[in-house]
Amino acid sequence: MKEINYLQENGKISLVAPSFGCTTEPYETRLKEAIENLKQDGFEVSEGINIFASKHKIRSNTARKCAQEFMDAYRSDSDAIISVGGGEIMCEILPYINFKELEKLPHKFFMGFSDNTNLTYTLATISHIPSIYGPCAGSFAFKPYKYSVKDSLDLLMGKTKDTYGYPVWERYKIKSDDPFNVGNYTEKKVLRVYPNSKVEIKGRLLGGCLDCLVTLCGTKFDKTKEFIEEYKEDGFIWFLEACDLSPVGIQRALFQLRQAGWFKYCKGFIIGRPLCFRKKMFGITHYRAIKEALHGLNVPLILDADLGHFDPSMPIITGVNASVEVKDNNIHIHYEG
Repeated sequence: MKEINYLQENGKISLVAPSFGCTTEPYETRLKEAIENLKQDGFEVSEGINIFASKHKIRSNTARKCAQEFMDAYRSDSDAIISVGGGEIMCEILPYINFKELEKLPHKFFMGFSDNTNLTYTLATISHIPSIYGPCAGSFAFKPYKYSVKDSLDLLMGKTKDTYGYPVWERYKIKSDDPFNVGNYTEKKVLRVYPNSKVEIKGRLLGGCLDCLVTLCGTKFDKTKEFIEEYKEDGFIWFLEACDLSPVGIQRALFQLRQAGWFKYCKGFIIGRPLCFRKKMFGITHYRAIKEALHGLNVPLILDADLGHFDPSMPIITGVNASVEVKDNNIHIHYEG
């Protein structure tokens, strides 16, 4: 993996929209506030041409122009790149991303969430570029920064090598016209860990949104098997979360990735709360789906971690070595090196 270059104090951040642009509320207002907050923090902010655009169906612009915006940001003098939003069909920009060129350029973090898996995962597995599966730019609209937003900025800047789970999470959002509604963090975290309540594992972190990963599987952008063979001595810890998938959909997706050989050399799984949390399909919950799909791998399963489309969600550096510990109903990720 490439040596990490961290975001510096008073550094430059490029904002890009490789998936959705922020043209509706509350996203437009939050992004504008986030830009002002980052500037107040001393950062220079470069606004990509697509971040407030909605020119092509459910993407900010055409696939080619979205890819161009990202490539321009990576070639620029920015220290880091943050996506302004998730979406649905970001996968279509991948044919226009020059992964060979990116591998030759100095490292800079790209950070994004959900549909941004299409870049956070491929940057790591194709170009050996560590990325951060973490909050999009609009999350910086809320000050003081806390939970995942604070952690993500600390990771971007190299201020910490340790992240922990959070005490509460938001299962039910408050309906409000206020774009600065801070959320409804009322649910207490309860980790489900199998087969034992304590976990201590080490390996390279790989993963993202399961919906996106299963779409990448088997395409020419799937270099997973080559990547895991190259780093097999380290082993792998997979972090996964699901957005639109039902419990049965989760089971099918995990089956596909397992049969494709992705989980070879796997040392354990960190699996976040899916949006189908505690819902059943044909009597199957996400717990049953996951356990049945991964049965026989004989590695720790950490379920209902603070990861996914329920806030807050732990930012995770993709492609690097880390140790993961679960103790006293909390998860601790320590980045090696």
